[in-house]
Amino acid sequence: MNGKSPLNAPLARSAMAYVLAGGRGSRLLELTDTRAKPAVYFGGKSRIIDFALSNAMNSGIRRIAVATQYKAHSLIRHMQRGWNFFRPERNESFDILPASQRVSEEMWYLGTADAVFQNIDIIESYAPQYMVILAGDHVYKMDYEGMLQQHVDSGADVTVGCIEVPRAEASGFGVMHVDEADRIISFLEKPKDPPPMPGKAEVSLASMGIYVFDTKFLIDQLKRDAADAKSSRDFGKDIIPYIVEHGKAVAHHFGRSCVHSRQEDKPYWRDVGTVDAYWAANIDLTDTVPDLDLYDRDWPIWTYGEITPPAKFVHDAGGRRGEAISSLVSGACIVSGAQVYHGLLFTGVRVHSWSHINNAVVLPYVTIGRHARLNKVVIDRGVHIPEGLVVGEDPELDAQRFRRTESGVCLITQPMIDRLG
Repeated sequence: MNGKSPLNAPLARSAMAYVLAGGRGSRLLELTDTRAKPAVYFGGKSRIIDFALSNAMNSGIRRIAVATQYKAHSLIRHMQRGWNFFRPERNESFDILPASQRVSEEMWYLGTADAVFQNIDIIESYAPQYMVILAGDHVYKMDYEGMLQQHVDSGADVTVGCIEVPRAEASGFGVMHVDEADRIISFLEKPKDPPPMPGKAEVSLASMGIYVFDTKFLIDQLKRDAADAKSSRDFGKDIIPYIVEHGKAVAHHFGRSCVHSRQEDKPYWRDVGTVDAYWAANIDLTDTVPDLDLYDRDWPIWTYGEITPPAKFVHDAGGRRGEAISSLVSGACIVSGAQVYHGLLFTGVRVHSWSHINNAVVLPYVTIGRHARLNKVVIDRGVHIPEGLVVGEDPELDAQRFRRTESGVCLITQPMIDRLG
């Protein structure tokens, strides 16, 4: 890709997607003890990062790079297995960029901007005309071509993807003040008192962590920022506010390029960064018509698909019937004489006889013993639930044994089970 596209070709053909996937994800607690937040499982088969990568792929972007840092092994292994189909002879590329101390032998990635700065030579070797900078830890479906088109049409130095959020929740985001033409007047990173949108007193305009730049302009800004000893090397804290003050920054509203299927009636975007939000977003998928349509064949969520046998349900006797109602059940699962209601079972889960599972997010290769009763739980990969375990009925006991959130969701890991004796 030499920075030029055939006449009337999609702008995505001239773009490179750069996914920032180094986040610790500490608010997910033990779910990120051994994996980065973008590598956390979601939706029965996928990882969180698959949404940003699939959006890029489905938008027509064929140059993709992913910057990793913390606890990156499972993330890198997933991408090597599931995203290894890009072919250089088709002008495609997929680069995994760990923090490899390329600039200095003593420097890991110091911030989101530094994670791009340290790989400028790789970007320049592909010579994309546009850079689409993406966060790798959100769940949504979006066609980036529309955002690229707005960027070109508006003559912006940077275009920032944004979403409307209640003011009460906006303090966790970068928040924008815009004029009538969507030019960003000010950009505040995680303000204590978020400014409202014009004409919408209870709503703020929050950054999605998605930015579009002309590549040359971005590289110039990264070099300028790297030379500033006072910078924290971060897009939201440093790069974007500088451009707002000294250049032209424009907001792109998510609703303009959100991908809808016939089953989706409103824009869907989730930051599943807490155990409660993670549990809720997964359990929502068990609704008859969920807000997020994973069955949309026009906008598939690509991932690594294990080769597995079909799910199986066995036994049909009074009190011992294998069944799952309002649930998603992945390959290689066996529900043996147990009941699952509003459950999301990932690959290889075994649920044994006389167990009752409700409102449960069960990660791959979990085994649930007989007579267990589990309600409102997230069970980490590979956990062995002992026979007769009851969770979700005694809040005080749950809090003593497991990680229980304020809304009553219990996160269960194998070390927690081992401590039960």
